[in-house]
Amino acid sequence: MSGKYFSIRVIGCQMNVYDGDKLRGELLARGWKETGDGDRADFLIFLTCSVRDKAEQKVLSELGKFRRKWERARRPNVALLGCMAARIGAEAAGKFPWIRVAAGPSHIGLAPDAMDDVIENGSRHIFTDKNTAAGLSCLPKTARNTHKAYITIANGCDQYCAYCIVPYVRGRFASRAPEDIMREARGLVRGGAVEITLLGQNVDAYGKDFAGDLAGYTFAALLSDVASIDGLMRLRFTTSHPSDFTDDILEAMGSNPNVCRWVNLPVQAGSDKVLREMNRGYTISEYISLVTRIRNSLPDVGLTSGLIVGFPGETEEEFEQSAALLEKLRFDLVHTAAYSKREGTPASRRADQVPGEERARRLVKVNGIQTEISRQINSALVGKVFQVLLDERAPKGKDLLQGRTASDKVVLVKAPPALTGTFQNARITGYGPWCLEGELL
Repeated sequence: MSGKYFSIRVIGCQMNVYDGDKLRGELLARGWKETGDGDRADFLIFLTCSVRDKAEQKVLSELGKFRRKWERARRPNVALLGCMAARIGAEAAGKFPWIRVAAGPSHIGLAPDAMDDVIENGSRHIFTDKNTAAGLSCLPKTARNTHKAYITIANGCDQYCAYCIVPYVRGRFASRAPEDIMREARGLVRGGAVEITLLGQNVDAYGKDFAGDLAGYTFAALLSDVASIDGLMRLRFTTSHPSDFTDDILEAMGSNPNVCRWVNLPVQAGSDKVLREMNRGYTISEYISLVTRIRNSLPDVGLTSGLIVGFPGETEEEFEQSAALLEKLRFDLVHTAAYSKREGTPASRRADQVPGEERARRLVKVNGIQTEISRQINSALVGKVFQVLLDERAPKGKDLLQGRTASDKVVLVKAPPALTGTFQNARITGYGPWCLEGELL
């Protein structure tokens, strides 16, 4: 087994990063070795996303490049994992014979045995919903550092937003047992993690599916329990849903200093009509009231959001309501997207689809609005001092490291690589819409 090599490519959300880290830990424990050289790998592993069509097309394009190698040398072996595998795994395997393992999010735990079997016996494994769900019990092992880690606290989603494919590929909402999460968190901290991010499609709904002895155990309780772990300096969570974000979460954030003052609270639209048709479960008035409570309770909070433009039937007036909401609430950052039609969702069956060029125009407009808002907010931070956890080399710029503040602001500083994984105080000296520049004190 010492001769087996794997390479992991992650496309999509942080939950895929987490699944990749868990899989890495399991394979390394079995004697596999990781390589960044795809030509050397016995298995190329794709952790995939189906939220937008573009993400799937990117993977399909990559898979298509292997045809000549496969026909010549019967390599590479490919494991197609994650949401895309749950949606079209069997179909993709029929098109690309080099896919030797396909497993959706609930079956990733079956992948290591399957990969061993492929190498040893030349077999093929396509897991479907008919297979028994299986996770991975090992600790996540990141490829880049040990000071930051993710933990998925719940799988699936019960919201069934009209545009979203997630409930169909990740299944119904299911909270993980708190003792399992705590065991994993303690193990990560012992391994050097100083920051942990709790993940879920809707973290605020954690525990609502519990019964018996665990009935009444909420996300706020979990947040406080994880925050109490000795040695854990920072605790984050994402993503929140406005309908489930309760005041006890704010209380837990306020009473635990190591819980970061950052909330990602997607609004998705600025029109009550569009929200209703999206099946989001709240009104704009209710959303604004929640934002006000969050900012009153945590004055230094970093507040980010998500917005979709061009949802089926969205009129120009309704789009302008979304643009006006950005101006009114002034988020630190907004993850914007043009509506992407996903087969099988209620929105995909609507006849009143907004033309692609119109969706693109609306996206450009809201991006311009939010860029200017972010620039103005960040300009006010020049001269202030923040504690920054330095993460890694900056993508651009010689001798620059990048890190984040507790409010999730990205800061670039000139610093030696040896400071990666440490907390440093930085004075902000410059700004842009997406990051800050600083000097170490």
